[in-house]
Amino acid sequence: MRSQRTTDLRSGIVTGRRKAERLVGVSILALTAALAVPTQAPASTLSPTRFTVSRINDISRGCKGQNAEVEQAADRSGQFVYELWMGCGIGFARSVDGGHHFSSPITVPGSVASSWDPAIAVAPNGTVYASFMNARHGYTFPVVAASFDHGATFPQISSLVPPIRQNWGDRDFIAVGPKGAVYVTWDYGPSAAAVTYICNPAGSCAFATGDLNVVIQKSTDGGKTWGPIIPVSPGFPASGGDSAPLLVEPDGRIDVEYQGYHITNDTTYTMTPAHSYFTSSADGGTTWSKPLQVGPDRLTMSKAEWWIDGDLGMDAAGNLYITWDTQHQGRDVGWLAYSTDHGKSWSTLQRVTPDTDNATHIVQVVGGRAGTAYVAWLADSSPRGYALYLRAFSIGRGWTSAPVQISNRFGDASVWPGDTIGISVLSGAAADATDDPSLAVSWGSALGNQPHPRSAIFEAAVSVY
Repeated sequence: MRSQRTTDLRSGIVTGRRKAERLVGVSILALTAALAVPTQAPASTLSPTRFTVSRINDISRGCKGQNAEVEQAADRSGQFVYELWMGCGIGFARSVDGGHHFSSPITVPGSVASSWDPAIAVAPNGTVYASFMNARHGYTFPVVAASFDHGATFPQISSLVPPIRQNWGDRDFIAVGPKGAVYVTWDYGPSAAAVTYICNPAGSCAFATGDLNVVIQKSTDGGKTWGPIIPVSPGFPASGGDSAPLLVEPDGRIDVEYQGYHITNDTTYTMTPAHSYFTSSADGGTTWSKPLQVGPDRLTMSKAEWWIDGDLGMDAAGNLYITWDTQHQGRDVGWLAYSTDHGKSWSTLQRVTPDTDNATHIVQVVGGRAGTAYVAWLADSSPRGYALYLRAFSIGRGWTSAPVQISNRFGDASVWPGDTIGISVLSGAAADATDDPSLAVSWGSALGNQPHPRSAIFEAAVSVY
């Protein structure tokens, strides 16, 4: 969905290093949001969730030009936090102390200046998998780099080259199963010529037409080799599906959320606006359940929506959470829904974003301890520009915090920050956990350097109590 932004990202003005920005010891009280959708307990009974931002890091310092589109992953211990983004080819940095300090960025082997759409995952044994999109010799395909030393090096590189040249490909996501199987979903179409774009000068590109499909590929040997392309969204070779984050449950079930457009013409591939869909596979990705639309028909995602819309998370008890945002009557609203039965049914929608304008909302979710989730979003709802916001949700009590601004400066709304953000629970996520959890969040923003603002990647370590 965002392929055309690759060239734009590289055209930024080269600037010197920016010192890490820090916000030390800032405690923020998150009160119950008055604009939240009614929940299962009255607001007066809620104990407000508090966030403390201990440090904000500019993790892309040293990467010349523009940096955007960050993705994040953390290992089970919460000690290692990994960040991957567009910039330095595909840039990578790691923290060995729970997100408080980061290494200097490196370029992931196998990536080039025109690589795009990074994704990252950590296996149960600690192997780090970094994926991204490449185009070469008439093929467009994902590349997966593997690290066996906690991100210090990436010695193994594999390419998921499709069987047909002049194909269309975009936005990959990656996840690892409990026994080490690696899964990559990506957007695939047999013909790149069928895809046309709607591009935003301050954002990325969406689709006007196209033979869009969500597909998955699997590796059972640690990412060395990959199985065939398997369609996930029904209607291949032109299903209208794209942008499909995934996770793997402890029993091996694969869960996918994707953006589903409705193709109205099999020749021109014209489309109507999209809805959010959930599907799962109990046999390692070979077959998929009938997609279930999450949310009512009236709430759709515009064809001109340029950011990556939709995210999927799971808490320690196996409850699932979906976030996405819709455009309706001139307003863009972020939503959350949850499932307590592995996606067979979904709750009524919970409104995430309180503003009532048509701002951009890049919304993502991560599950915490049993029955809790944390939702972050990057939005330009303020006239001052982009800011990152965070709030907490409980299945039993509803929202336990109002939106809290995590970023301490606003990003220039005229400079593309990327289509994704990062969020991870680092500790306190076990179902029976008693310690307060900690989080890591990351985002892109351009913070000045007029007349040529430079977008950088920022990360914050956040305590929850």
